Amino acid sequence: MSCDVVIGVDAGGTSTRCVVAALDGRVLSRGRAGGANQNSSADPSAAFAEVLRAALAPAGDVRVVGAVFGVAGASEAGREHAEATVGRAWRAQELPGTPVVRDDITVAFAAGTAQRTGSVLIAGTGAAAALVDDGEVVRRCDGYGWLLGDEGSAVWLGLAGLRAVMAGIDGRGPATALTTALAAELGIAPGDNQLIIRAVYAMHPAELGRLAPEVARAATAGDGVAASIVAQAAGLLLRNLGAVRAGAPAGAPVVLAGSLLAGGPVADAVREGLRGEGVRPGFGADGAVGAAGLALRAVGAPESGYAALLARAQ
Repeated sequence: MSCDVVIGVDAGGTSTRCVVAALDGRVLSRGRAGGANQNSSADPSAAFAEVLRAALAPAGDVRVVGAVFGVAGASEAGREHAEATVGRAWRAQELPGTPVVRDDITVAFAAGTAQRTGSVLIAGTGAAAALVDDGEVVRRCDGYGWLLGDEGSAVWLGLAGLRAVMAGIDGRGPATALTTALAAELGIAPGDNQLIIRAVYAMHPAELGRLAPEVARAATAGDGVAASIVAQAAGLLLRNLGAVRAGAPAGAPVVLAGSLLAGGPVADAVREGLRGEGVRPGFGADGAVGAAGLALRAVGAPESGYAALLARAQ
């Protein structure tokens, strides 16, 4: 017998994840593909098609009754383009109906709490803070992409690390362990700024985020330059969260999301800053789960299914 399901997709700059969930909150299958950020990934439509195939193949005999896609870069300015990209992939899989496309910010918040109103701070490939109300972003800070913002993100950390390396090489700044660490990650010899230039400008912007773990490791190991970069990143993230929390109701939840806030020195510094304000944040471990929760709510499934979905994801 066919099982009614919803699909939740979380598309970031580094990876795209998909959850197929029954209406009672059971996760039937998952899928994963490459990045699908509208502003910084190479081929978002192909990533959507791949992740849908990967998730639906093991799901068995199911009937899709709803779907929510949380797409990085699908804010008001990019919503129409994201809807077209998602629609092409959806139709290519011959799936029924029309999926709902939202900003990845809303699904990150929905992955950390079933409450409808609160604040979320995301720091992964990109970075943003937002006040969310009933599935919509009502106030946001940053999330403007690698060129105009995303301060404190993995890409921001990677770029800050590279700039510190270049400054150390040409004498504008102090020596740093990042010179060797980032060169190794780029697959080049350390200390040659021309090699760094060629390697970096050959990369897609989102790929710079892969350098962030090296910056974090160097900071943990005691490198002063890397530690300063990490501290600056945490300060920027807390500032942005503070800007949106000013409009939140008293006692509204705060959700952290993204790879940088899952653990490590940036996460530690952000949590320490929030503890100083008396805030104990939740964590949205998987935006695809949040998207599936919003899809359950959109099709009128019992709220108990959403709660069960989140409980199983923790």
